Amino acid sequence: MAISSTSSARGCGLLEFKDVAEEARRFLTLPRSEPEKSRKPSGRMAGNAVGSPEAARRLFAMSQPIGGTLAEAYLGGRAITSLSGATALRFHPRCYYRPDEHSPTEIWPAMIACVTDLTGWQTGAHRTWLAPDGSGKAPVETPRRAMGDLLGHAVRFGVPYEVMAVGEGIETMLSLRCALPAVPMAAALSANHLAALLLPPTLRRLYIARDADAAGGMALAALTKRAEAAGIEALALSPRMGDFNEDLRAFGLGALRAALRIQLAPQDGCFQSTEERKRING
Repeated sequence: MAISSTSSARGCGLLEFKDVAEEARRFLTLPRSEPEKSRKPSGRMAGNAVGSPEAARRLFAMSQPIGGTLAEAYLGGRAITSLSGATALRFHPRCYYRPDEHSPTEIWPAMIACVTDLTGWQTGAHRTWLAPDGSGKAPVETPRRAMGDLLGHAVRFGVPYEVMAVGEGIETMLSLRCALPAVPMAAALSANHLAALLLPPTLRRLYIARDADAAGGMALAALTKRAEAAGIEALALSPRMGDFNEDLRAFGLGALRAALRIQLAPQDGCFQSTEERKRING
């Protein structure tokens, strides 16, 4: 897919997505991926065909809105209670899971997240398999898996223009969204993918919500370098604990808002909640 005029691509002299992806691979020393082979579905239930963007789109289309589902209960158990407008998230009650190609297929409920490119076109999906009562993740070896075309793309909450926040995990960004509901956000799903995230052409300031580990530090450095090369101001948002969902659960929403407020650029005070602005302004 060609991105003809993005600031991030222009800043590095790259005008095609394949060039941006190749530059990201070289910077991160990532292996070159081989073309994926489509796998024909063998049944009707979600998750049976894995890997292709088409399968990801089918899975998301077969899922239901998240409100009132086990997925909403799962997020509520992680102190994430503000899901208004989070249309990138859905729920599937019977999503296929296979530990490996030699194991029998299992069926678990799952939270399904839509991965999109800068135009809003779905390129992939992310699955979080859940316990039958929604109290946590399913007791399987890898309860989180992505499918489809992910490099450069993300799970998005809101439409960015000049300012946005990005990070690795869905729950990390949903936690930030609880504290800063007016800020458009994107979850890249991993540290490597965060470093390679494509940036909107209108962007002037980027908040990078880092995870407090070595991979998070490397992703922060790589994405900061790419953003600044494109003329975009990059600012780090750092949690007190391992990530912002840990902060939200440990300290509460008010403390998270206070910690974030001092990390925002002064001109972005408008991204505080309406209630907080009223309190500050009297």
